[in-house]
Amino acid sequence: MDRNQLTGFALLAALLIGYFFYNSHEQKQFQEKKRIADSIAIATNKVTRVDSSLVAKSEAAPAATDSAAIARIKSMPPAFNGTAEMVTLENKKVSLQFSSKGAYPVSANIKGYKTYDQKPLYLFNGTENRLNAVLPYDNGRTTAELYYVPVLKTEPNGDKTVDFTADLGGGKSVDVRYTLPADDYMMHCSISLGGMAATSIPLTWQVRGLHTEKDITNERMGAQVYYRNLKGDGDYFTLRAEEKTEHDEGTANWVGFRKQYFSTALVSDDGFSRMDLKFAAKGDSSKADSNTVAQYQAKMELPLRASGGLQTGSFKWFIGPNDYHTLQSYKIGMEDMVPLGYGVMAFVKYINKFALIPFFYFLNSFISNYAIIIMLMTIFIRLILSFFTYKSYLSSAKMRVLKPELDELRAKIGDDQQKFSMEQMKLYKSAGVNPLGGCLPMLFQLPILLSMYYMFPSFIEFRQQHFLWCNDLSTYDSVCNFGFSIPFYGDHISLFTLLMTASSLFLAIYNRNMTPQDPNNPMMKYMPFIFPIILMGVFNKMAAALTFYYTFSNLLSIAQQFIIQKYFIDEKAIHAQLQENKSKPVTPSKWSQRLEEMQKLQAERSKIQPRSNKK
Repeated sequence: MDRNQLTGFALLAALLIGYFFYNSHEQKQFQEKKRIADSIAIATNKVTRVDSSLVAKSEAAPAATDSAAIARIKSMPPAFNGTAEMVTLENKKVSLQFSSKGAYPVSANIKGYKTYDQKPLYLFNGTENRLNAVLPYDNGRTTAELYYVPVLKTEPNGDKTVDFTADLGGGKSVDVRYTLPADDYMMHCSISLGGMAATSIPLTWQVRGLHTEKDITNERMGAQVYYRNLKGDGDYFTLRAEEKTEHDEGTANWVGFRKQYFSTALVSDDGFSRMDLKFAAKGDSSKADSNTVAQYQAKMELPLRASGGLQTGSFKWFIGPNDYHTLQSYKIGMEDMVPLGYGVMAFVKYINKFALIPFFYFLNSFISNYAIIIMLMTIFIRLILSFFTYKSYLSSAKMRVLKPELDELRAKIGDDQQKFSMEQMKLYKSAGVNPLGGCLPMLFQLPILLSMYYMFPSFIEFRQQHFLWCNDLSTYDSVCNFGFSIPFYGDHISLFTLLMTASSLFLAIYNRNMTPQDPNNPMMKYMPFIFPIILMGVFNKMAAALTFYYTFSNLLSIAQQFIIQKYFIDEKAIHAQLQENKSKPVTPSKWSQRLEEMQKLQAERSKIQPRSNKK
C-alpha cells in the first residue's frame, strides 16, 4: 500500500469518526428537546407522559419550545417530571420489581419454583400488571401517573421496605410503602395521602397471569377468581375465553386471582367495598398471546384512616404458590383457592380437609417420595374399608351359592319378571341374604375416589415430582405424542391412564366371573367394560398422580378380592348356613316389607293394564 492509499484511508477514518461524534451529539440534543416538549405537554394537560423504559416508544413530540415553557417546566412539582427506574425488593421467597413511575410491582419471580421448561417462574411480568389508585386531586389524577422517589431500607429482623414518595407541591404528597417480610409470601402495603381529604380511594388492580405449566389448556381451565367477605361468605368464578364481569356490594376481606398452582391476592382487614371484577382466560396456543393464561381486573374502594396527619389505607398482598398449609396459615380462608371439591361435589372437600390432607401431611413429614405416599394412602384406605369389602364379597358368594335355585325359579316361572322378582326376594329373605350387601363398599369408597379426584391435581406438592417414566406427577405422563389430536382422546398417550384402563377391565372380568349375572339385563353385563374405555379419554389429560392412584387402587382390589375369595370364604359352609337359615322363622325387616309391598302393587297394576287396553 503506497502513501496515497494510506492518506486516503486515514481521511476516510477521520470522516467516519467525526460523523459518529456529530451523530451522537445530535441524538443527545434531540432527546433533550423531546423531554422538554413532553414536559410542556404534561404541564398543559394535552399529553400524558409515557416513559420509554416501561412501554412502547411513542411518536416523537414537536421539539419547539420557548423560555416561558421551560420556566414552567422547572416550576412543576417533581411528581410530574421524572424518569422511571426499576427497584428490586426481594426475600427468601419472592423477588419483586417495582417501577418508580406508578410505584407498583411490574414483575414477580417466585423463588424455589421453576416453570415446566425449568426457567425462572414469573407469576406476572410486564407493564400490563399494575396497582392504581385514583387521587382526590386535580380532577382524579391517579398514582400510576406520578413519579416517585424510592428509598430502600432493611430492618434488623431481615424485613425489607421500599418507600415511594411523590411530591405534588402545595403541601400535597403521596407515599406508597411496601414491606416484604424476610421469609413470607405476604407483603404489607400502604397508601398515604398528605394534604388531601378523603375517607376512601378507588383502587384498580390488573394482573396478566403467565404460562408456567406443561399444558396451557389445563392452566386456563384452572384459572379462577376468588373472594371472601368480612362476614365469611365468598364466591369463586372459573375463567372462560369470553370476558365476564361480576359486581359485589359487600365488603371483601380478600380477593384473589388463582392460576393452576400459583396465586396472587389483595387482603384488607378493613375490607374492600363496591367491588367490580372483570376477567377472562385469554388467547389461543397458536397465537401471539400463547404465554398468557388469563387477564384479570378488580376495581374496589380502599378505606382510609387518619394517622399522623395523613390519610392512610393499609392492605396486604399475597404472591406465591397454592400451598394448602401456607394459605391456611393466614387464617382468612385463602386455602379455598386450592379446589378440593365444589358444586354438587362440595361435600368431598370436607373429607379432604379433615381426613385425607392431615394424613397426607403426616406421611409427608417423614417420607419425601410422593409416589410412596400415594401407595401408603391407598393401602390405608383399603384397610379401613376391608370390613365392608369382605361383606360385599360374602354377599356375592351367597348369591353364587343360591344361583342354582334361582335358575330353577326362572325356569319354573318363565318370562314373568315381576313374579320372579317376588320369588327371588322370598328366597333371599328365607336364606338371610341381603341383595344390597354388595353395594356398601362402593358407597363408602365412592366419596374417597371423588376426594382424590379433586385433591391430587390441585396439590402443588406433586408438581415436578418424578416417578418411574413420569417427570411430573402434577400433569399427564406423555409417553407418545401424535402431533395431531384424536377426538375424545387427545394428542398423546398417557401410560398411567392405559394401565388404569387395563386394570379396570381386568377387575371387571374378574368380578363378572365371581358375581351371578342377570340374563334379563344385558346392559349391566357390558357396562363394566364400556365405562373404563370412556374414562380412558377423560383421564388422558389428568394428573399422573391421580391415574397412578386409580391404577394402584385397582391392583389392590384385585389382590384383596383374590385373598378373600381364596382364604376367607368357604362356599360349602355358606351353602350349609343358608339351608339352615331357611328352616328358621323369618323376621322381615321394614325395608323388605316395603319392597315386597311395592312389588305386589306393581304386579296388580300390570294385571289391570291389559283390561284397560281392551276397553
